[in-house]
Amino acid sequence: MSDAARENASARDVLIVGAGHAGAQAAIALRMAKFDGSIALLGDEPELPYERPPLSKEYLSGEKPFERLLIRPASFWRDRDIEVLTGRRVTSVDPEAHEVLCADGFAVAYRRLVWAAGGTPRRLVCSGHDLIGVHTVRTRSDVDRMRVELEEATRIVVIGGGYIGLEAAAVLVKAGKNVTLVEALDRVLARVAGEPLSRFFEAEHRANGVDVRLGACVECIEEHNGRVSGVRLAGGEVLDCEMIVVGVGIMPSVEPLLAVGAAGTNGVAVDQQCHTSLPDIFAIGDCALHSNAYADGAWIRLESVQNANDQAAVVAKTLCGIEDRYQEVPWFWSSQYDLRLQTVGLAGGHDRAVVRGDPAKRSFSIIYLRRGRVVALDCVNAMRDYVQGKRLVKDAAAISPDLLADASIPLKSL
Repeated sequence: MSDAARENASARDVLIVGAGHAGAQAAIALRMAKFDGSIALLGDEPELPYERPPLSKEYLSGEKPFERLLIRPASFWRDRDIEVLTGRRVTSVDPEAHEVLCADGFAVAYRRLVWAAGGTPRRLVCSGHDLIGVHTVRTRSDVDRMRVELEEATRIVVIGGGYIGLEAAAVLVKAGKNVTLVEALDRVLARVAGEPLSRFFEAEHRANGVDVRLGACVECIEEHNGRVSGVRLAGGEVLDCEMIVVGVGIMPSVEPLLAVGAAGTNGVAVDQQCHTSLPDIFAIGDCALHSNAYADGAWIRLESVQNANDQAAVVAKTLCGIEDRYQEVPWFWSSQYDLRLQTVGLAGGHDRAVVRGDPAKRSFSIIYLRRGRVVALDCVNAMRDYVQGKRLVKDAAAISPDLLADASIPLKSL
């Protein structure tokens, strides 16, 4: 270790790796719980902690400047004596020495480590995946590069029909771009929602001018002079374009923990207090693999601000000696055009979907049942159903599908 690195290796009482929602909220929650030890927040980006959901919406469209994305201003961290170390990427962890090492040789010792490193976007593996003009949406710099190229791009292909892909497509077509959305499965949102919601959003995007291609597999990215010129689909069709946005999920950033024996595969495994299998190391947020009661006990990762904040609260209380456990009802939201989708619970594994209200009126809900009990709701421009339906999910309520479908009956009365 260099002398400079050794100077910076004095142990922090709590070191938080990752300066996204989970990491920032963990630091905030510790101070709110009157934790008076030293806290360091270590992130691999040059910016202070900021919100990520607006990146594919208001920030991409230019409606919201970056300063409004900051989770807290610089003065907040100074006033609460929270050390924010930016531009540092952790490459290894030594659980015996209680130390992390960064790519530039910078080392930080800790007494307790909170791993909140999130994930990195999955990238295409076909030829041409690394050409100029191929973009992902995960960081401010990702979107800044897109915004520069958007001045010249007129034809854009979005690969992936999940939330990121749909949100980006909505912003880009509203900006006057010619947008084609390519999804390998037979419907959008196939991994997270039922077919009625998928078909609704497919129709909405088509009505707004997006060319939605389902069951379409990418064979390669074509190029001209080192830049993207098109997307070749299996079967030979080429979609001409000047830009590609890839939204096909993330890979959890947990390699340094798994390399030293932490339990986990697609993420690092944690218990209900967010402990990993390594001593004095916790994990929260997108990278934390946990058994979730609302997924019928399955081990899952939740990529949402709600999960990040709730797990951060649990780990902060645990570090302060306050007994708590992670058992919150999952929720999520997405904005596309003038549509506000609010989801509560987890629809995976449902065996029945009840449509409540009329999708043609663009205000309705879908209630998901598993073995006769309510497990999730997708609410489109239906705030009342979302608020009242959370209790039904929390209680795993057994209610007649006919009653659930009757929009004239308030859910709270059931």
